[in-house]
Order: sequence, then C-alpha cells, then structure tokens
Amino acid sequence: MTSTLDHNPSPTGSSNAPKRLPLPALLALATAGFITILTEALPAGLLPQISADLSVPQAFAGQLVTIYAVGSLLAAIPLTLATQRVQRRPLLLAAIIGFVLANTLTAISGSYVLTMVARFVAGISAGLLWALLAGYAARMVPEPMKGRAIAIAMVGTPLALSLGIPAGTFIGHFIGWRASFGLMSILSLILVVWVLLTVPNFPGHAADKRYRLGAVFRIAGVRPVLFVTLAFVLAHNILYTYIAPFLAAVRMDEKTDLILLLFGLASLGGIWIVGALIDRHLRALTLASIVLFGLAALAFGFCGEIPIALYGAVAGWGLSFGGAATLFQTALAKTSVDAADIAQSMLVTVWNIAIAGGGIVGGILLETIGLSAFAPVVFGLLVLPLMAVGHARQHGFPVTRYL
Repeated sequence: MTSTLDHNPSPTGSSNAPKRLPLPALLALATAGFITILTEALPAGLLPQISADLSVPQAFAGQLVTIYAVGSLLAAIPLTLATQRVQRRPLLLAAIIGFVLANTLTAISGSYVLTMVARFVAGISAGLLWALLAGYAARMVPEPMKGRAIAIAMVGTPLALSLGIPAGTFIGHFIGWRASFGLMSILSLILVVWVLLTVPNFPGHAADKRYRLGAVFRIAGVRPVLFVTLAFVLAHNILYTYIAPFLAAVRMDEKTDLILLLFGLASLGGIWIVGALIDRHLRALTLASIVLFGLAALAFGFCGEIPIALYGAVAGWGLSFGGAATLFQTALAKTSVDAADIAQSMLVTVWNIAIAGGGIVGGILLETIGLSAFAPVVFGLLVLPLMAVGHARQHGFPVTRYL
C-alpha cells in the first residue's frame, strides 16, 4: 500500500521536506488536545457547584463526564469513515468549533438535560479530533521526524492532566463553573484563528482511495498496536480510577493531591523522553514503558505502605504512562500509513473502552476481593502487552533506526 503523501504536494515531499519541526502548527494541535482533555475532566473537580446549580445529585452531575466519553466512543469511527474525502483543516476546525458551541451551551444552560446534550456534542467533537491529531502531525513532516511531531502534538494531554485540571478546578472555585466553561470557549475561539494561521491543509482521500474499517483492521501491525493499547490503558485505569481508596487504605489519603501532581509531572517527563527518542527507539521505549509500569505495580503491591516506595512507584507509573499515547499513536500511524485517520479512530474507541473497563473491573475487584487484588491484576494485564510487543517485530513495533 502506497501512501498518499507520495502523490500529494505537501510539506512531507522529499524535495521540500522541512528541516525543522513546524512548531507553531504542532503546538496548535497540542492545544486542541489540551482543550479536549480539560473539557472532558473539568466537571469532576466542580461537581458540588454543578450539582447545586442544576439541582441534581452529585452522582447525576458526575454523568457529565460519562456522557462525554460515550459521545467519543460512539462517534470516532463512524465520523472518521464518513469524512474520509473531506479536507483535513476544515474537518479539524469543525471539531474545534464543536467545543466552542458545546462549552458555551454548557456555560449558559440552566437545564440538566440540555447540559447533557451539550456534553454529548463535546464528546462527539473529541472523538473526531482525537482521530485526526496523530495522522495530521505525521503528515506535516518527513518519515524520520514523525515520532517527534506526534509527541509534540500530544503534549497537551499530560499538560491538561498535570496542570490544566488542577488549575481549572482552582479557578472554577473562584469564578464559578459556568465561567470556567466560558473560558474554554474563548480558548477554543483563539485556537480557531491559530489553526487558520499556522496549520497547513491536506486533502482527504480520493474517491477510489476510501478505506473500509475491516480492511484497515487487517493491515499488518494494526491489531497488535490496538491490543497493546487496550491492555495497557485498562491496567492504568484500574489503578488511576481507584487511587483515592488505595491511598486511604495506606493512610496517605491526605496526600492525594500531591501524589496526583507527582504523577502528572512524571508524565511530562515521560513524554519528553519519548519525544526525544521515539523516531529511533519506538520499540525499546514501548517495552521499557510496560516494564516500568509493571515494576511500579509490584511496588504498590509489596511496598505500598512505605511512603518513599509509594512516591517512587507513582513517579515510575507516571513516567511510563506519559509517553504511552504517543508511542501507540506513532506505532499505529506508521503501520497504517495513509489510512492513519481511520486507524486512529479505532485507537480512540479502544482507549475509551479501556477507560470504561478500568472503572468496571476495578469496581468489581474492590467489592469482591479488595484492594489487595489491584497490584497483581494490573501486573498480570501488563504481561499481555509485553508479550504482544515482543511478537510484533515485523509490523506494529519494529526496530527502526534513522541515521
């Protein structure tokens, strides 16, 4: 299968390939990712305010996060398939404008039902945007720079998790939850202008180049990458979703904010390391991330009551998770070539399934066996992607070096 990059004039052509990364354009994509994550998670830190204002229980207010994830899960693959022929920049702008509309409606709505509809629309926009980001970043640069380009485009995720969400929650307590979502709309409008000024446009697929979902799924290497993503993110979310009761069990619940901050900062370190090395050592970095997470899980299980060991485990866990999205998206983009957007929509779906599955599996473990089961289950899950990467030597996670 040949890539459309060989036939369409673009910055990735061999004769005019950029010598440096197009940072303004890549940072615009990173900002789009930042807005996506912040829009998704912001209600979690402002539940009491939202609950009181909309006159619903906090459990109902918490479903503002759930309905967002459902929108992403349902929309990513169908929308990406339906828009294959659409030019990429208008499609990216449509997703960002979706956030403008959804966050504005959330900010002014006095109805719980209408707010849920707005959140569902935001989730749909997120599903489309996540499917675009990695492939878009990869198309801006030649092959030896694709990994670094994707790493920069994905830096918004750990920034949102480590800094954006705590800052958004802090600001929301002072200016109100509605004003917080209004600020998100303003940021999205600024991003629209930024994209128009810096992000190049690319054509969609020609009519005779449209891909079917099954054909993309059967591309060599796609299934191993999706499986590794599913198992790794499932293991992460079992632990992350129930970190509060875990910390309470070892009398560290008062340090939850500090521990989550440590996790976020370590994640930033992880994405920096991955961004610097990914184009030469994608396979080795993926194996190292899985092993490091596994060691952190063992530390949680055997040394979780020792504060210094717990902090070390959290740092190792954050370091391993920070670059994970970049590793998986880069592997999938390189494997699927010009079908990258459709493959990425599968990854978005798998990622959201893993998030939901982490909550379900973790809840079952908590209610049946208890917290003692978390570490061995997480470790056992991580053995599976380690084996999958080990076998994906030819396709998915090959050894690739550029001089």
